[in-house]
Amino acid sequence: MRQSRLGFIHQQGFSPTRGRYAPYEAMMFQPRAILVLLVLGALIQNPWWFVALSAVLWWCALVPAYNIFDAIYHVSADRQGLARIGLAPAPRRFAQGMAATIAIVIAAALFSGAEKTAWVFEALLTGATLSVVVLRFCVGSYIYHLLTQRFHDRFAGTAGH
Repeated sequence: MRQSRLGFIHQQGFSPTRGRYAPYEAMMFQPRAILVLLVLGALIQNPWWFVALSAVLWWCALVPAYNIFDAIYHVSADRQGLARIGLAPAPRRFAQGMAATIAIVIAAALFSGAEKTAWVFEALLTGATLSVVVLRFCVGSYIYHLLTQRFHDRFAGTAGH
């Protein structure tokens, strides 16, 4: 497996210590689907589209056992005999929550008539999603790792005091 794919798998919170590597194609299904939904949303500029997208992403982040994108992928994977993905680890769920938050900001901007603001956040979310799809780099997971490392660095040394 390519090093960039392995790096992406680790960044998402999966590791070989949890059995085996999560299937790369299964992990990429959701970002690819989100990218299509974002492009459609940018074209139609309907705030309810982004409310729905935010709700779905929050659902995936908060209830990973019932991730809608994983369920859709599993139907196809089962028919083709492909590997399934396990429950999303914390970095992946954090990234989904970040995307959900940006989607609701887009909806709020559209509801309030702030179309330029909506376009800025649409570009931000589309760029972050393209980063996953093209570069195999997830900004949300990266931020999760930065935050948790800083928390760990800051408080690990004071735990014994």
